[in-house]
Amino acid sequence: MDGGKSPKAMLERYGLRPKYSFGQNFLADERLSARIAEACAAEGGSVVELGAGMGALTRPLLASGVSFVLAVERDRDMVPVLTQELASEVEAGRLEILETDAKTVDFVTALAGKPKPHVVAGNLPYQITGPLLEKAVHAAPSIERAVFLVQLEVADRLAAAPNSDAYGALSVFAQRAFKVERAFVVRRGAFYPQPNVDSAVVTLEPVGSGPETEAFRRLVRAAFAQRRKQLKNAWSSVFHGRAVTLEVAAERAGVDLSARGETLAVADFTRMAAELEA
Repeated sequence: MDGGKSPKAMLERYGLRPKYSFGQNFLADERLSARIAEACAAEGGSVVELGAGMGALTRPLLASGVSFVLAVERDRDMVPVLTQELASEVEAGRLEILETDAKTVDFVTALAGKPKPHVVAGNLPYQITGPLLEKAVHAAPSIERAVFLVQLEVADRLAAAPNSDAYGALSVFAQRAFKVERAFVVRRGAFYPQPNVDSAVVTLEPVGSGPETEAFRRLVRAAFAQRRKQLKNAWSSVFHGRAVTLEVAAERAGVDLSARGETLAVADFTRMAAELEA
């Protein structure tokens, strides 16, 4: 990255320091930032960028031909930096900077009426990765893509296949809504300050599965609450008092109740949820 635009140089210029309480690790590799912007595939469209920081991803997004970027940043000390560094883009109406917690942003409302494709992107702090992924899942029917930089462990869980150690509730919830791909790994040395773990970029493309149901959520959570439990035990309380018994539902859905949750594909959970709702 251009020395004057490096996170370390910019922080020093503005008299700032990284806030560890915010999980701030700024991407310092310009080529990787450009690759993330390219992965967004949002030329001519609109992007909600979560955790814009000092613009490491904002700049290449705008350079890639995106029509509009809503840059969300909760750190009140970073917002003036972003505003000053990208003043011309703000003035041109291509960039709007919103000082707020990303967890409060309604992605669908923020993108309503803006040019498509609609994309959500960002470098997600570990402590709020879960809530932001959940928001993306709920927004899936209304967006074309989500691209997130997350810890490598989280990326592996998102993309994990059944019967693997990384496969769990997060994998099922994400894969019901999206086709998940771990695009590329970003080593810890690409950040300032350097974190203790590597990261990865994941791309999430909606699969048109429709809204997630409460029955689906209950089945998935129960199946993974205690991984060693067989499904007949894990799901017994979910079906308690239901008109259809667990055994009948499982037979109709083609699910083996002696199996454990990590052996089931997303489609298996979907079929069981349909029986539970019936």
